[in-house]
Amino acid sequence: MLPLFSLLALALGLAMDAFAVSVAQGAMRRSTAGALRIGAAFGIAQGLMPLLGWALGAAFESWIRNVDHWVAFVLLGLLGAKMLREGLAGEDATPAPALIGWALLGAAVATSVDAAAAGITLPMIGAPIAIACAVIGLVTAALCVAGVRIGATYGARLGKLAEIAGGTLLILIGAKILIQHLFFGG
Repeated sequence: MLPLFSLLALALGLAMDAFAVSVAQGAMRRSTAGALRIGAAFGIAQGLMPLLGWALGAAFESWIRNVDHWVAFVLLGLLGAKMLREGLAGEDATPAPALIGWALLGAAVATSVDAAAAGITLPMIGAPIAIACAVIGLVTAALCVAGVRIGATYGARLGKLAEIAGGTLLILIGAKILIQHLFFGG
């Protein structure tokens, strides 16, 4: 049960950047079809990028085996700190541009780079990689569709709060991995 909880927490934390973008897109009054396109684009990108990170981690496994918990702690801590900084930054004066076509693809890839870095940490969570990627992608897609609808109703302010929550969650997951490995042999 613990790997599932950790996986869901990781998926939620990783999805917050995409959710924040989706809320901003919703504030522009995107349609249901637009919400589904945004959810699909972000979900697919977010689901595939951890596979890339996992593959890189597997390729260098013997090299990082003794420090993997520190790698996870530093990567997730840095990603979380970046999200916290962005969430706490002042509001942008210019509205977000509409994401369609190549702009949507670029935004989906840009917000999923942290998922590639987090993919290196997936073996420490204990979930099979295919399931982990599917959960991360589906959670992101669902949150993005909901984010567009929420943004249409409440505006873009919630996006900043989502980034703060996501950053905090990633830092806590990194700390959990480090503490579990150092003190509980995990």
